[in-house]
Amino acid sequence: MTPFHERRGCDALLHAIKTAGVSRIFTLSGNHIMPVFDAAFDAGIPLIHTRHEAAAVHMADAFARISGEVGVALVTGGPGHANAVSALYTALMAEAPVVLLSGHAPHAQLGKGAFQEMRQADMAEPVCKAAWTCASADAVADDFARAVRIARSGRPGPVHLSLPTDVLEKAVGKMASCVAQDFAAEAMPLDAASANTIMAALKGARRPVILAGPSCLTRAGRARLAALQAACAIPVVGMDSPRGIADPRLGAFAQVLAKADAVLLLGKRLDFTLKFGIAPSIAADAVVFQIDADASEIERSRTALGSRLQVTASADVPSALSALMAQLPQGASNNEVDWLSQFDEAVAWRPPTWQQATSMQADRLHPVQMLRPLQAALDSHPDAVLVCDGGEIGQWASACLDAPHRVINGVAGAIGSALPYALAARCAAAPGAPVIAVMGDGTVGFHIAEFDTAVRYGLDFVAVVGNDARWNAEYQIQLRDYGAARLIGCELQPSRYDAVAIAFGGHGEQVSSAGEMAPAVQRALDSRLPACLNVMIEGLPAPAMQRA
Repeated sequence: MTPFHERRGCDALLHAIKTAGVSRIFTLSGNHIMPVFDAAFDAGIPLIHTRHEAAAVHMADAFARISGEVGVALVTGGPGHANAVSALYTALMAEAPVVLLSGHAPHAQLGKGAFQEMRQADMAEPVCKAAWTCASADAVADDFARAVRIARSGRPGPVHLSLPTDVLEKAVGKMASCVAQDFAAEAMPLDAASANTIMAALKGARRPVILAGPSCLTRAGRARLAALQAACAIPVVGMDSPRGIADPRLGAFAQVLAKADAVLLLGKRLDFTLKFGIAPSIAADAVVFQIDADASEIERSRTALGSRLQVTASADVPSALSALMAQLPQGASNNEVDWLSQFDEAVAWRPPTWQQATSMQADRLHPVQMLRPLQAALDSHPDAVLVCDGGEIGQWASACLDAPHRVINGVAGAIGSALPYALAARCAAAPGAPVIAVMGDGTVGFHIAEFDTAVRYGLDFVAVVGNDARWNAEYQIQLRDYGAARLIGCELQPSRYDAVAIAFGGHGEQVSSAGEMAPAVQRALDSRLPACLNVMIEGLPAPAMQRA
């Protein structure tokens, strides 16, 4: 152990990370962060060492969403940092509290052509809540605490802190005496008067709806939304998909939302996912209320909606939920019960034809045939995790499956994160809880080397790859917009991704008939290895959830 009088900036950093309650760090080694790896010996915080810097950020993202901790990713400077930045946008749009720590060229060499010198904070700033470079060894603990607070406060999201090597290596004048409160979110309470005004207006409407943003779609968040709906008899819907009101998870939601006469945006951006509030997504005569931690979001809504935006308030979502619950009158009218029942029925609706769904191609499964056998595994444990990623297949999975924990690629619409998400889910979920990750054959290629990470750390999960041998989302766009004669650049090989998993030391099987699916899932779970089921499917467009 490093003697106290020789404690370095890296030791102060690890002390702060441990005080924050961080249970593991997702990382990839590199020159600039070797002092942090050295300090980790004494700190006792496990390092999950990945195969790509973006995967480390994706893992921190999913771990935060499932565990409730802040997720911490640690990468080297320069190109390592650049690789990691690409994953920050997904975490930003998912509203996940993540801190990206990147090594950095030493202060003493800046401007002199230092090894991998780069304006790292400037690069990260557009895709996170805040980004800066630590100034000194004495500042590193406080800087980390500040990063965690920012990540957790208001609308949660990622924060970047660059760590020059001389900051990490120099002795600290005095070890910072961090306490847990240094890392707590700064509350933005909703005042009782605003809560009462908004709730009274909603209760006075005939067809009110509450729409919540992605930060509410964690397991704890979904429970709080369900409690609010049960207490107020108003439909409460969390939205976290790039498909927005057309999210297949929400059934015929778009059709019933168009009937609402009052809408509360509870930490939910008025953006493309709501078609910017333009009728018929939200009726032209509907009134809108908004509670948001970001003043800029309220101003954007005011510009879009004009006088339709009637009451606004600044508050974070957890505080707002508590304040709204405190203003609820007892009981519900018959009209409220009827509207809530109508709304819930629309969201739960799925096409009846799915019950008999079969593939039109030999040795291929319809997506529903691939997915239906997975629900039993997800129902088998109270801490089970479902990961959904990919273009069309991710939408089929969202429509067909549910689980206590659910992690999707999110509003960013960027595919490729499923395998890192699955590894993080295994770290965060209870031992023995199944982790099922559904993805397409395009998606699996982004981070397929993370099967090696999973094998090294004994992180078992089941990757279910819907293999239609093409980039199907783009194929469907070309087919719809330009015609079959102008299909280009979407073809893939019908590759054996299961064989790749086996080569890394995992379990793998190919599935090409519906009858093979359930037994293959069980064998994959029983293997207690990182597993890949390479399922040959018919390449169908994402489900269009429109009731006749």
